[in-house]
Amino acid sequence: MFDLQTPPQPAWEQVQVQEPPIAELAAPAWDLTLGLISATVQIDQNNGDGTRRVGTAFLIDAPRPDGTARTVLVTAHHVLHGMAGREARVGWRSEMPGGGWRFAPDPLRIRDTAGDPVWTKHPQRDIAVMEISAPPVFARAAIPLGWLARGEDLDSWQVGPGDELLTLGFPRGYSSNTAGFPILRTGRIASWPLTPVRSFPVFLLDFPVFPGNSGGPVFWTPAARKLPGTVQPDHPFIAGVLTSEVRPSDEPLGIGVVAHAVYVREAIALLDAASTVGEGP
Repeated sequence: MFDLQTPPQPAWEQVQVQEPPIAELAAPAWDLTLGLISATVQIDQNNGDGTRRVGTAFLIDAPRPDGTARTVLVTAHHVLHGMAGREARVGWRSEMPGGGWRFAPDPLRIRDTAGDPVWTKHPQRDIAVMEISAPPVFARAAIPLGWLARGEDLDSWQVGPGDELLTLGFPRGYSSNTAGFPILRTGRIASWPLTPVRSFPVFLLDFPVFPGNSGGPVFWTPAARKLPGTVQPDHPFIAGVLTSEVRPSDEPLGIGVVAHAVYVREAIALLDAASTVGEGP
């Protein structure tokens, strides 16, 4: 029986404070399932009242416009916006000799001295990105920018309702084991149409969403099932970011809301634009 971490508390994005061990993978083989597990981290911040705010983030290898290496952290904007302090905590993981794991969290500065955000928000969608300095093993595990689906990709790959997608997260602060790896779950696309993205900026995924899932990647690999007779993509891809759940009242429907991955691309482009402001020719 798996040993889960951090007993849950029924509060939005808040769970009881404990110091959960979170772990580290070596550079993954480029199976996206293992790659995303390696690149997905828990971010949290103590609230000062015996609870902590928890979210999920994942890392993208997004070189700067000049071609230099850069690791970008992606999450839901409301996760960072709801953290009032200047520093959050990102849960790095380290493999120990003999197969053990060590939790090695680091502070993550999310606001400047004036209290303003240091992340970049997409202007319309619940997406936030920020450049970070990641340990080398995590920088190597970051997912290539090219694996973020573009607006036309879902049509090209005949992705539609009933297709299965995978997602990673830390629901209510739980992880998949005491090492602290994210929990892998599956859901089926529950809405139609999915495109054009400008008309349908989000889509629905049939799986229960909990506080702590926000910001997690939603992706496809050959391990997931597609409807018979449809095109099989030639490589895994990230379809979007889990941003919220459908909750018309106090009763959840067990349906997640996913923002298309194209908005992550656009947010990274805004990050690029901001980094060049004030630079000379």
